[in-house]
Amino acid sequence: MRKIALAVVTLVALTSVGGALANHSWGSYHWARTANPLALNLGDNVNSGWDSYLNEAISDWDASSVLALTGVSGGTTGSTCAPTSGRIEVCNASYGNTGWLGVAQIWVRRGHITQATTKVNDTYFNTPQYNTAAWRRLVMCQEVGHDFGLDHQDEDFNNANLGTCMDYTDDPDGPLSNEHPNAHDYEQLESIYAHLDGGGGGKPCNPHSPNCQTSVGNAPPFSQASRANGDIYVDDLPGGGHRVTHVFWAPLG
Repeated sequence: MRKIALAVVTLVALTSVGGALANHSWGSYHWARTANPLALNLGDNVNSGWDSYLNEAISDWDASSVLALTGVSGGTTGSTCAPTSGRIEVCNASYGNTGWLGVAQIWVRRGHITQATTKVNDTYFNTPQYNTAAWRRLVMCQEVGHDFGLDHQDEDFNNANLGTCMDYTDDPDGPLSNEHPNAHDYEQLESIYAHLDGGGGGKPCNPHSPNCQTSVGNAPPFSQASRANGDIYVDDLPGGGHRVTHVFWAPLG
């Protein structure tokens, strides 16, 4: 596994406006499709404590003019959270005292996302500090947003809230509330998905392609020690594809 500096991975021009990113696409990654909106299924592998937050995130992101999202039965388990080609799997489990609240992973082939996962860590969400509606909404909304190709608008936990779940904060209910997307997130999605591709939305990989195999490992063992390496990691897969991981570290202090 190799760590790539955020400025290189995102491949975007940064314009500082109050600490926010004017362009917050994630490395120009996107799902291929022949028409908009992008029709995409999200597999529900979460328990009853997370169902309402996943459904809320699906509804929030489905409000985008370029996304048509459907929650479906999960194809994996929370502890494993193996990807399913052509869709997003969303999971929760007690992953341990790893230092992270959530992890989003995308598998990329020729710049197109082919499968994705979101994981939320109940080791932290079962504690009084994080077992709140605001924290659950923020992390679920943000990690699912990464799976569409969005990055953060701001990455300083101490800055004033921007009113979007794609903003780091240590006070998610604000003011402003960082529990849902904002208009700039929807505008960024429209920019990311402005052009059409040769493949359909959520088009599965060839199951014989090494880029679609789950056997290469879907969850590097990120730990507190990994925090020093940053929050974006890229694994090169056989055949030229990549697995890209975004780690939401718990705020320090």
